[in-house]
Amino acid sequence: MNTTKLVIVALAAAFSHGVLADTTPKYDVTREPGKVSVTGTVKTKSTIVGIEADTRTVWLKDSKGKIVQVTVGEEAKNFDQLKLGDTVAAEYTQALTLSLKKSTGPATVSQSETLNRAPEGAKPGGSAARAITVMANVVALNPQTRTVTLKGPQGNSVDIVVEDPEQFKRVKKGDQVEVVYNEAVAISVEPQQISK
Repeated sequence: MNTTKLVIVALAAAFSHGVLADTTPKYDVTREPGKVSVTGTVKTKSTIVGIEADTRTVWLKDSKGKIVQVTVGEEAKNFDQLKLGDTVAAEYTQALTLSLKKSTGPATVSQSETLNRAPEGAKPGGSAARAITVMANVVALNPQTRTVTLKGPQGNSVDIVVEDPEQFKRVKKGDQVEVVYNEAVAISVEPQQISK
């Protein structure tokens, strides 16, 4: 299985949970010398069919009639603005980029997160994003199987099959591979549409 396929399998598994399970993600794959990126996005809309204020629980019904129960944490402001019939729109995006680096150094990992909430008094909503960057060292190459062995910052090793022979030729023992994983979710609540 090549890196792109491995990434797509991982993205598909991540998209198969919760409210987003009823929507097929759309994938975008880009390649250039020494780099591959895969991005997947799911957009979904659900209708609020139940609210329990005491436990901050909301029941959402998707377009296929499936009902999912969601507990809304205290960090979400404006819970009291939710109404039966409101539409909850969500967009979830994941991206993974692998880049070959010709520098050497220690394997590292770093993470950053952002959170934006709707202003006080507005309909609930907001966005959250997380980025993780890992620098892994190339410790072995197998030309027969075009397998690259990467060693991460915690000493764990991972084998990646590079099906493209030209991409494989670019990799040397001692190189580094930068893996950047991004995920973001944006949620908004739209008022119930009143028919006239």
